[in-house]
Amino acid sequence: MSETAAPKRPPLMPLDEALATLLAKATPVLGSESVSTFEADGRVLAQDVVSGLTVPPRDNSSMDGYAVRTADCGTAGAELSVAQRIPAGTVGVALAAGTAARIFTGAQIPEGADAVVMQEDTTAVPEEGSLGRVRIDLVPAAGQWIRRAGEDVASGDVVLSRGERLSPAGLGLAASVGMDRLLVAKRPRVALLSTGDELVMPGEVAPEAMKPGAIYNSNRFFMRALLHRLGCEVNDLGIVPDDREATIDALRRAAESNDVIITTGGVSVGEEDHIKAAVQALGELQLWSLSMKPGKPFAYGRIGKAHVTGLPGNPVSSFLTFLLLVRPFLLTLQGATRVAPQPIAVRADFDWPRADKRREFLRARRNAQGGLDLFGNQSSGVLTSAVWGDGVIDTPAGQPFKAGDMVQFISFASLLA
Repeated sequence: MSETAAPKRPPLMPLDEALATLLAKATPVLGSESVSTFEADGRVLAQDVVSGLTVPPRDNSSMDGYAVRTADCGTAGAELSVAQRIPAGTVGVALAAGTAARIFTGAQIPEGADAVVMQEDTTAVPEEGSLGRVRIDLVPAAGQWIRRAGEDVASGDVVLSRGERLSPAGLGLAASVGMDRLLVAKRPRVALLSTGDELVMPGEVAPEAMKPGAIYNSNRFFMRALLHRLGCEVNDLGIVPDDREATIDALRRAAESNDVIITTGGVSVGEEDHIKAAVQALGELQLWSLSMKPGKPFAYGRIGKAHVTGLPGNPVSSFLTFLLLVRPFLLTLQGATRVAPQPIAVRADFDWPRADKRREFLRARRNAQGGLDLFGNQSSGVLTSAVWGDGVIDTPAGQPFKAGDMVQFISFASLLA
């Protein structure tokens, strides 16, 4: 009597392969809209920003002080007559030999002057009936404290490129070339839903009234925050019970008016994990077992035009798979050109002898000595590790390390911006 062999599980998918596959499906089709530059922080540019002017438009002073001819100041202690006063926003006259111009930060350099001596390196010598004289206490070098015309931006320069995610500095740069509005990608409309009969909301049930097995829905809170930081319009569908028909109904409604559906929980292989069957009933689904820890189960599919991403239920697994997979996907959907995290080499100040067979992301934080300390409990359910840590160490599968070794560190600051 022969026994039927159990079906062989597919190999775990490497994270880089999963990310490449996911990004290939993120065709930017959201369209664009014009918004006030004041309101464009974090948005993705839909077209280049080209400067129509030179910044600064003329040579100007970077200090309060005196504009001089270096030929008149060959020795310390030279005295010059102050012939004019040039505040920012005014234009002086040509500087005559043997004179200086009192000048202020941002003011245009008068013709003939080739240096600025900062106020601290001069001594004012009052003289009745005039602007006085000034003693130059330090011999100036030609060009000192002068900001040259066009040293920041030349007319015709692309100052911000299409696909760039706007930062506060970028908004200032856009404003400096006269842009009061910017063309940016429209915000993705994202439906968020949690699955699980065990989930309850803070405020609805007091801690002392929690039933056995119940847990507060922490994922919903950090997911909404992450999505808002990425510029998404969030449609929070709340908690869906562990029921196939209820899950199908929630997904069907979500697909009607959203670009992306994100679920947490329900993508494993348990009898109460209904996301897989529900998506397959409405569209198509790929269920991936990722070679990463934490965060093994992950799902991607489509229901009509809506993308579906299914994240694990454990909070740290959900948090990290969002940052490493869903965040780049959402940015690519908006046309962003830089989406992958950029690790940096940092010294580990602890031993890691028990390398996992999966690529592992260890929660760690920088210490005062410039190295990294490890959070003691690396379980996928310990959300305190993501609060205590300021990033993760990207540890290759099967690769232990020792204190003093350089490791690849991805900061949460770069992932949460």
